[in-house]
Amino acid sequence: MPARLSPDELSAALHGLPLWSGDGEGIHRSVELPSFRDAVAAIGSIADVAEEMDHHPDIDLRWRTLHLHVVTHSAGGVTENDLELARRIDALLPG
Repeated sequence: MPARLSPDELSAALHGLPLWSGDGEGIHRSVELPSFRDAVAAIGSIADVAEEMDHHPDIDLRWRTLHLHVVTHSAGGVTENDLELARRIDALLPG
C-alpha cells in the first residue's frame, strides 16, 4: 500500500499541480468544458486512465462542469498514486 503523504510533502506536490487544491483528506479540481457532451467525453477519458491505474477518482458532473476528488482511501489520505492520477487527468483536460 502506498504511504500517505505528510502535510509538507503534499504542500510541495500541490505547487506542481496548480489546478488542484486540497489537504490530507483529498485533492480537488473543477473544470468547465465547452458542452455537456464534452464533459461526458472527458469522463470517459478519465475512466480509461483510472482503469489503467486501478485508481478511481470521485467525479461529479454538473451540466458541463466536472468536480474531481482524488484520495487513496486504503491509506487514509493522499498518496503519490493520487498525485500521478491528478497529473494524468491534467494531461486530458484544458486548463
